[in-house]
Amino acid sequence: MGAPMTRCAMIRAWSLLPVLTGFFALPTVPAPAEDPPGDKVFHDYLAARAAEIEARFLPEVRSPADFERLKPRLREEYLHMLGLWPLPERTPLEASVTGTLDRGDHVVEKLHFQSRPRLYVTGNLYRPKETGGRRLPAILYLCGHSGAGRNGNKVQFQEHGIWFAKHGYVCLAIDTLQLGEIAAIHHGTYREGRWWWLSAGYTPAGVECWNGVRAIDYLVSRPDVDPERIGVTGISGGGAATFWVAAADDRVRAAAPVSGMADLESYVADRVVNGHCDCMFLHNTFRWSWTNIAALVCPRPLLFANSDQDSIFPMDANERVIARLERLYAVLGQGDKVDAVVSIGGHAYREDLRRAVFEFFDRELRGVAAPVLDSGVGLAAGEPPRPQIPFEELRAFPRDQDLPRDQLNTRIDEVFVPRGRPGLPEAGRVDAWRGELLGELSRACFGAWPRDAADPHASYDASSGQGVAVTQPGITIYWRVPSRPEDLRRDLWVVVLGPGDSREELPRWAAGAVGDSPAVLLPTRGAGHPHLEWTRKSPPNTVERSLVLVGETADGGRVLDVARTLRGLKALGARRLRLAGRGDAGVIAAYAVLYASEAEEVVAFEPPASHAPSRGVTAGGPAILNVLRVLDIPEAFGLLAPRRLTLRGTDPADFRGTAEIYERAGARDALELR
Repeated sequence: MGAPMTRCAMIRAWSLLPVLTGFFALPTVPAPAEDPPGDKVFHDYLAARAAEIEARFLPEVRSPADFERLKPRLREEYLHMLGLWPLPERTPLEASVTGTLDRGDHVVEKLHFQSRPRLYVTGNLYRPKETGGRRLPAILYLCGHSGAGRNGNKVQFQEHGIWFAKHGYVCLAIDTLQLGEIAAIHHGTYREGRWWWLSAGYTPAGVECWNGVRAIDYLVSRPDVDPERIGVTGISGGGAATFWVAAADDRVRAAAPVSGMADLESYVADRVVNGHCDCMFLHNTFRWSWTNIAALVCPRPLLFANSDQDSIFPMDANERVIARLERLYAVLGQGDKVDAVVSIGGHAYREDLRRAVFEFFDRELRGVAAPVLDSGVGLAAGEPPRPQIPFEELRAFPRDQDLPRDQLNTRIDEVFVPRGRPGLPEAGRVDAWRGELLGELSRACFGAWPRDAADPHASYDASSGQGVAVTQPGITIYWRVPSRPEDLRRDLWVVVLGPGDSREELPRWAAGAVGDSPAVLLPTRGAGHPHLEWTRKSPPNTVERSLVLVGETADGGRVLDVARTLRGLKALGARRLRLAGRGDAGVIAAYAVLYASEAEEVVAFEPPASHAPSRGVTAGGPAILNVLRVLDIPEAFGLLAPRRLTLRGTDPADFRGTAEIYERAGARDALELR
C-alpha cells in the first residue's frame, strides 16, 4: 500500500484504488435526493445548530494557563455527558484468568473482570513469555465493530495483540458490550426504539469508556506492567472508544485512534450519524464542539489516523478535527505531540496504518525510533486478518454453561446511570425545593433552549382561525382555533396534540374538559402539520438521533414549542390559559407550564407514570435529555403546585408522590386524581 501520508507532508492524492471496506464497514444510509418539507425544515435547523456549535472550539484558551483553568470543568462536563458523573465507585475487579496459551515467544491469557459488580468484561492479554523481571509498556486495545459471535469481537484483532507481545509490550484486548462474549445492546436509539436512554442519560459510550478505565486499573495492578507507559488504540468503534478512554483517564500516556472521530458538521449536517450506532456518541448536553473530546487528550501524544475514502469518517471532517487539534497543541507549546496519518482507501485497517501506529507507540512508550518492517503479518489486501489462533480457543468463558448467570450486561442500560432521587420537600421549603429542581432541569435537560426572553413572533388570522408562533429560529408552529375563531382576547384552552389527533377539530378525549370554551389546537414539532413532520425509520432515525448531538431531544423541543406558544398567545391578548394533553402530550404540557407563568391549569389524560419503561410498558414517557437524573414524572407534576392539576385515567398509586407534594405545598384541593 505504500507509506501513509503524515499531516505535515500530506498531498491530497484521491486514489483510484478500490475502496477497501474489509470487515470493519458499517452500513450507511444515503440522504434522499430531495427532502420532504418537514425533513428539510429540521435538517436545515440541525445543520445551522451544528455549525453554530462547531464554531466555538475552546475560544477561551489562549495560553497553557487558560487550558489548565478550564480543564477541570471540561472533564466534569465530559463525564456527565457519558453518564459517568459523579464517577462510579471503583469496586473490586474480581479479575480471573481462565486459561493461558503458550505460543513459544509469547503467552495469551484469557480473562474477565467486573468493571462494576456483575458488569463483566471479557478479554485476551498478550505478553512476552519472558520479561526478565522488567515492567513493560502496555497497550489497551479497544475493538471495533467486528462480530465473532459467542467468541467476542476481541478475537478478530488478535494480530495486533500478537505483534505487541512479540515487540516487548503487554497488550490487553477487551470485548465491546454488544459484540462481547455476553452480548448486550449498542443500538438502542438506532434500531431498538429505546428513546428512554436519552431521558436516563445513558449511552453505551459511557459503558465502553468505563470498561476501558477499569481495564487500565487491571493493567497497572499487574507486576509486569509499567504504569507510566500506558497506550490505547483501536479502529472504528475502537477508535471512538480510544478517545473516550484517553480523554477520561490521564494515565493514558499516548493514544492512537484509527477512524474514530468526525465532527458535528459531518455527523449532523451531512447525516453521517446514519452510519454509526449509539456507542459512537455521547449526549451533547453542554453543546460541545466535538473536537473538545479530543482536546482532553492534549498535551499528551496523539496520532490521529484515518483513511481518505472512508464514508463514515469523511476526509473533510478529519481535516477540520486535526486543524483544531494542531492549533490547540501549538497554543500549549506542544505542537510536536500531535500528528495525523492518512491512508489511501476506505474504512479498513491496512498495513500502512498498522505500521504508523506501531511506530508511534515504539517512539512514545519505548523510546525506539526505527521503521517497523513486520506490520503486515496476517494481513491480505482487502481481507480480514488471517487468524493465527482459532477463535474458540480465545474465549474467556469456554463453554456456554460457564457464562455468569448473575451478569448485568444485558440490562446495564437500566442501572448504569444513577436516577435522581429528589425526595419530598419539607413543609415550608417547597419554593426552594422547586427552584433547585428547575435550575437543574434548565442546566441538564433544557440547556439548548434559546436564552433570549423575548416574546416569540406570533400572529393570528381571525378569519381562518389560523395562527403561527416562531418558537426557535427556523422552527414555526402552526396552531388553529377550530370554532369561534374571532378575537383571541378571552379565556382559552390550549389542547396539545399528540399522534393521531386531528388538527381540524377538538379531539373527543378533550371535549369533557374544554366544554363550550374556545380552544386552541396546538401541534408541536414532529406531529400535526406536514411542515413539522420528519421521516422516521428504524434505522436510522436521523433527525431524533442528530438532535441529541446538538444537546436536544424532540420531546424537549416540544416542551419549548408549547411554552413559547403560550407566551405568544398572551402577547396576542389571551386572558386565562389552561392546558390539556393526552399521554405524552399531557406530560409535555406540564413541563411547559413550569416555564410559562402565563398558564394556570393542566389537565393530563392517561399520562405515563415514568420517563422509563415500567410494568410492561416498553417505551416510557417523553424522551427529555437527562430528566431521570433529576426527577421523574410524579415529581414534575408536583412542581406545578399550587397550580391546578387534574390527572385523568391514571392509577392514583402511581402519583402518590405528586399528591404528597401538593399536600406539603398547602394546595391539596388544587390536585384532582381520577
